[in-house]
Amino acid sequence: MNIPSDLFYTKEHEWLRVDGDTAEIGITDYAQGELGDIVFVELPETGTQVIQMEPFGTIEAVKAVSELFSPITGTVSEVNGKIDEDAGVINRDPYGDGWMIKVKLSEKSELDSLLKADQYKELIEE
Repeated sequence: MNIPSDLFYTKEHEWLRVDGDTAEIGITDYAQGELGDIVFVELPETGTQVIQMEPFGTIEAVKAVSELFSPITGTVSEVNGKIDEDAGVINRDPYGDGWMIKVKLSEKSELDSLLKADQYKELIEE
């Protein structure tokens, strides 16, 4: 199971990579494995406000449709266009080319409520 140590995580299996005042968001390797083959993702448009732990989109796999929850509050600054062309990129590279949205952070203090890699590892091993 791949759990990069430089990311933040949620109990709902999203990850967050912070670079200055922007955060890249996706789903974890564990989540994509549990979902199975991902066939479609519905993401917000650029400029949309996202709220910490509120849904920002949906992800559809052969097995199920699930909501995506924002780890942080902010404004969507970029949406990964590769996912529209091939949602399977999330299965192949969840922490790289499979990122979903980039968000300009509104409340950096919210990072304190997210899980670190070791905490996330404990969560999924329970």
